[in-house]
Amino acid sequence: MKLTNSQEEYLKTIYILEKSSGKIRVTDIAQKLKITKPSVNRAIKNLRDLDLIEYEVYGDINLTYQGEELAKEIIKRQDIIKMFLVDILGVEEENAEEEAKSMKHAISPDTTKKLENYIGKIMDLGDLDCDYDENNPKCQSCIKVTIKHRLSKEKTAK
Repeated sequence: MKLTNSQEEYLKTIYILEKSSGKIRVTDIAQKLKITKPSVNRAIKNLRDLDLIEYEVYGDINLTYQGEELAKEIIKRQDIIKMFLVDILGVEEENAEEEAKSMKHAISPDTTKKLENYIGKIMDLGDLDCDYDENNPKCQSCIKVTIKHRLSKEKTAK
């Protein structure tokens, strides 16, 4: 099912709100996305017609199983892109967040999977001979150097 960029943003927002607060109303979505309630109502109707949410007027909004699975895929796509931008390319976190939001609409699930596999290959930490701690700044710095080294080796090999 191909959704519009706007529909993807609504699904992602509903999923995030559902996980953080449980009950979701039109007002919650409008506040989170900084848009009007009539706009949210139109979008909610469309998502309901696609069987991605359950909603009765003035009631709570709930994702269907299919809606939840799509929302998770949208979030995963954005996270993979952001990880690539930050951890592989060294883009600043704030810029990467905004760019990943836009880019997630432009790439296919197949491209996302290939990007995920590439990141996994580059960032594979299983061969490090240390007590890696992702919260230790020294380890984070070491990993960035290791990734850069692996990337340069991969470019040289080609």
